[in-house]
Amino acid sequence: MKLIVVGLNHKTAPVEIRERFNFSRNRIKHILRILRDSDDFAESVLISTCNRTELYLVAIEPEESLEELFQSIRRYAGPEFRDSYFYTYQGRDCMTHLLKVASSLDSMIVGEGQILSQVKDAYHLARTAGTTSTIFNTLFNQAIATGKKVRTQTHIAYRSVSVSSAAVDLAMKVLNDLSSADILVIGAGKMSELTARHLMDKGAPSIFVSNRNYDHALLLAQKFNGSVIRFDNFLEHAANADIVITSTGAPHYILEHRNLALALRNRRKTTPLVLIDIAVPRDVDPEVTELSDVILYNIDDLQNVVAENKEMRAQDAEAALEIIQADVEAICDRLRYLSMRPVMVRLHDKFDFIRDHLVQKTLRKMPELTETQQRKIISMSEKMLYKFLRNPMINMVQAAGTEEERRYKENINQLFLLNCKEEDEYCNEEVGHYWD
Repeated sequence: MKLIVVGLNHKTAPVEIRERFNFSRNRIKHILRILRDSDDFAESVLISTCNRTELYLVAIEPEESLEELFQSIRRYAGPEFRDSYFYTYQGRDCMTHLLKVASSLDSMIVGEGQILSQVKDAYHLARTAGTTSTIFNTLFNQAIATGKKVRTQTHIAYRSVSVSSAAVDLAMKVLNDLSSADILVIGAGKMSELTARHLMDKGAPSIFVSNRNYDHALLLAQKFNGSVIRFDNFLEHAANADIVITSTGAPHYILEHRNLALALRNRRKTTPLVLIDIAVPRDVDPEVTELSDVILYNIDDLQNVVAENKEMRAQDAEAALEIIQADVEAICDRLRYLSMRPVMVRLHDKFDFIRDHLVQKTLRKMPELTETQQRKIISMSEKMLYKFLRNPMINMVQAAGTEEERRYKENINQLFLLNCKEEDEYCNEEVGHYWD
């Protein structure tokens, strides 16, 4: 058997192809049922988001199974199919890829948190459908744990790498909390919308929008439960706002030193006014910084933050990779043990059966013993069993997944007459190497 993932994402396929492979929950359930009834795959999980679709499989005959799978994919994709749209990872590479996905190292925006929830949802959906067992239960639980670990042990999720998100982070440094902030966005273009989205994600309850085109302002405000301020009146509102973000296409300053100074005479708030100018050419006269209680960030300030954060995020990514590699090794150790586990269980059960039989036989011959004395004899026999089997069990675990595994299994079965008759999928001599 072999671990396999077949997928496509925002790096490999255009949106029209990704759309075709973006499956609803009902469609995913249908696909999982087909895979569950297949003789080719022992386990399966399907992750489907707007930016990626990935099918994780435990393939019984990898080469034959993959060829049939790609034939189905070609038919589904139609004439637009290209081999380059899809990637395939096997074994250890498959494990590493999943842990990178769960840790958002493979996301369009590195560090975003939504993918971890999507991985969790995909796994629980597959488990409910009955298409996961020991291998994928082990693998996906570790992937989810690794994703959480990366987010808590690095700062990869907290470094802004876009101008709009950096603008919001700078505002939060001043105000700390946006839950009651009065926020005015001047301009209704793409940058304004992105910034508004970041503001709402950081806890802003709503926004005010002002734009020369009233209808455009209204459209943006409605997207974020906001209100419109007519462009002729924006200065009056700005004077009592907490944050003003400007992103217009005006060829001149829309916030000048003289006009803002006059407006601020009526300011009722004691906190500073934070002006964030993300427009090029600039919307805010740089001389406004001469006014007391006015903090101005312009596009250069924001780009410096972005550049610094990108460098720090690269360091976070390196730290995340170290976490992932260590966790992949841990998965391999656990799965390697699974290949020897059936023999270990049979050996333990046989010795435990003999122990229990002899103890019960002895106790029947000693009816004068109290219940406490009987329990002590039973406990002593269990401890003896543990002591006798401890070293053999350690040696078997160490042999699992190595060239010695087959010899150990044969010798143990012969020496102790374990007589393994049933076909256990983990008894296969090759299963210990499916991550290679």
